[in-house]
Amino acid sequence: MRELPLRFTWKISRNSSTVKTNLLVRVAAPNGAAGWGEAAPNIRYGETPQGLQEEFEQLVTAGLGTVKSLEELENLLDAFAPAHALRFALESAYVHWLASNTGQTVPQVLGVPAPATVPTAFTLPIMEPGAIASFVQEQRMDRFELLKIKVNQESGYDLLREITRVLPGRPLIIDGNETWTDADSLLRFIEQISTLPALKVRLLEQPLPAACTDDYRHLHPLSPYPVFADESVTDAADFAAIAQQFHGVNMKLMKAGGYRKGIHLLRQTQAHGLQTMVGCMVETSLGIWSALQVSGLAQVCDLDGFLVVRDEPFGLVHEEKGRLTAAAAPTL
Repeated sequence: MRELPLRFTWKISRNSSTVKTNLLVRVAAPNGAAGWGEAAPNIRYGETPQGLQEEFEQLVTAGLGTVKSLEELENLLDAFAPAHALRFALESAYVHWLASNTGQTVPQVLGVPAPATVPTAFTLPIMEPGAIASFVQEQRMDRFELLKIKVNQESGYDLLREITRVLPGRPLIIDGNETWTDADSLLRFIEQISTLPALKVRLLEQPLPAACTDDYRHLHPLSPYPVFADESVTDAADFAAIAQQFHGVNMKLMKAGGYRKGIHLLRQTQAHGLQTMVGCMVETSLGIWSALQVSGLAQVCDLDGFLVVRDEPFGLVHEEKGRLTAAAAPTL
């Protein structure tokens, strides 16, 4: 387990934190080839560092160290159904080892386009509106082409009013993390913020709880902004139903439970005519490096999780002027 102090308080509508604890796993072989993976537990799904550690030990007892192929690993994980974040860490470590062992790149192993240098959004957590101007200056947020702003019902309008005053016309992702309870209250909020003269919204991310399927169907034709699913899509989804509720999907590898599942979700999103996005948790550059390997399938990237970590330990991703470049291989 690796404790990760954060550069600032990470507050969203349902919780806040100043430190995260992620797990790192390693696959190694006698010839020296190795692969690393990262698990960032998501409390939204009942995942905890201690729980993931216990599940890992159970998998070791069940023969994790003896698997001889990606298919064997998938079968073992299917049988034990560990937390999605742990499943992703294990699968990604194996894929990284496989790429190193066979002289391939990770995208070649996965059958996806090679990653380019991609722009990422940068996230403004919930804070007192009066603190936004100094936060924007301290974090040099003006270098990012796209910003995400976390909101709740209580202060969402004030936060948006202030960010549009400080950085007018900057495209925004408004992320509610399921804070509204019904479509009508959300539509009233949308009507309220539409009066802000410098507001430019790229998308609304999961404003209502995942269970509010009827409200999402009601909202779908009425929202002036694209509505993206986050918590509504984990490792599987009825995409015919998702297409009636959303205009796009934010796929997070930690939430999908692996490269293969994540790629499947992105391809299903595309097949149903929806917009694609790749997101992240608060992660080191190892997890972000992994997400960049599938970024060629995404129209929007929100991969700033490693920029939230104080003294990020690995340096596998370089950010310059809001654009990300991945190292050649995830060597720790």
